[in-house]
Amino acid sequence: MIPSNETFDGTWPFVPQFTRVSGFEQHYVDEGPRDGQVILCLHGEPTWGYLYRKMIAPLSKTFRVVVPDHMGFGKSETPQDRVYTLQTHVENLERFVEALDLRDITLVCQDWGGPMAGAFTLRNPERVKRLFMMNTVLGYGGGQAAGGTTPWFEWIAKHEGAGTLTGILGEMGSTVLSVMKIIGFQNSSAVDDTWIRAYSAPFPDRASCIGAINFPLDVHYGRFLPFVFETMEKCDLAALKSKPAMLVSGDKDYGIAPDHAVSDFRGLFPSGEIMPVAGVGHFCQEDIPDELVQYLESFIAKHP
Repeated sequence: MIPSNETFDGTWPFVPQFTRVSGFEQHYVDEGPRDGQVILCLHGEPTWGYLYRKMIAPLSKTFRVVVPDHMGFGKSETPQDRVYTLQTHVENLERFVEALDLRDITLVCQDWGGPMAGAFTLRNPERVKRLFMMNTVLGYGGGQAAGGTTPWFEWIAKHEGAGTLTGILGEMGSTVLSVMKIIGFQNSSAVDDTWIRAYSAPFPDRASCIGAINFPLDVHYGRFLPFVFETMEKCDLAALKSKPAMLVSGDKDYGIAPDHAVSDFRGLFPSGEIMPVAGVGHFCQEDIPDELVQYLESFIAKHP
């Protein structure tokens, strides 16, 4: 685990908070007025809350901004005796939200944060007010629940078939930038020694990479599908479809194909706003953080 007081040369200045409500040490930050509208930001593969670092400060001037690190990522613990699946992460998220008693949430999600947000909203519609999505799918719009055929999932299939995937992803501490480029990282100007250290720090050894290894395998082997189908059968899809939603879609996303993201979004939110952005990759928070803050604030204002 990253030391709790690590700020990465002041680029992560937020007060660390921890909870054990899901049976492991989970890190999160909770910034802004406690009586402000709640924005809950969910990261994906292979990042952590650091991905939102340039959005937290401006948003927390008005909103209560909560950013957890999923099990196995960031400053959270990586237990070796747990199952790392979409279902597990959603159940962890439910316990986290209940522990903080977050309500009227604006869910902000990217990559795996989307499927988590979709399942969470279906299972807990009373807690969610809006969904702001970036380069992701919720997985309930009639398309595929993850990226379809993209360079990232082609790479996953190739190396899993060759028996080399676990070895490569198990070295995430030294390969994280290369992996992020395969998924669609674009903003090379953001990369310096501090950036590399911040994204590498959660993965000092192979055991610490178990979360990053299992996210893509959950898709490759379709392990997430029974949970998705069960959620659809047991929950009211209309409750999800009734939420205000917006999608930001970068055209340089190599992890989740933009056409799949748009198709899944339209299947759920026919009149929802889609913001296509040229030259923006999968990790849009690194490419256009200021614009994302503006889009999000405008979206919330339109749907009070």
